Amino acid sequence: MIGALAAFVRITDRINDVIGRGVAWLTLAMVLITFLVVLLRYGFSLGWVALQESYVWLHGIVFMMGAGYTLLHGGHVRVDLVYATARPRFKAWVDLLGSIFPLLPVIVVVAVNAFPYVAFSWKWLEASREAGGLQGVFLLKSVILVFCLLVGLQGLALAARNVLILLGHDEYVLREEAHEPGFSRTTGPHE
Repeated sequence: MIGALAAFVRITDRINDVIGRGVAWLTLAMVLITFLVVLLRYGFSLGWVALQESYVWLHGIVFMMGAGYTLLHGGHVRVDLVYATARPRFKAWVDLLGSIFPLLPVIVVVAVNAFPYVAFSWKWLEASREAGGLQGVFLLKSVILVFCLLVGLQGLALAARNVLILLGHDEYVLREEAHEPGFSRTTGPHE
């Protein structure tokens, strides 16, 4: 069981790390497109709705598909009144209960409610309501379900990681890379 939990944590962490690092590059595209839109509009009085929509889409994709990566690396907002100075076992209990009770049920509710919304969009192959806009709105809406999958998997991996910690496997305690040379959040201690 411990081996299966550890493998699940490693695989899920790796998936979200790769996806997060990949979609991070979309921020560069978003900045360049925004610059191009501003340059064309104010420098040449030109503009295209599809070009303007594209950076809004990229923004949504970065945030939705990068949420699992952010959860993996502890980047979501947390009130650190007690947690920041707590011992690893206390943090493990807080993170385990936090992922089982608020996080995973909310992800399930979002997924259940988003599915008909996305399915309806696919049924009609929804396109932009703006003339000259992007055609694949149904693809963009599908990112909501990808978000649920990635964050849900990372929430389960967080719970599994904390079960391992509570069972005495301290090598699964996430440490800040800046303070712990030779440690990677996605692979554990370097040998």
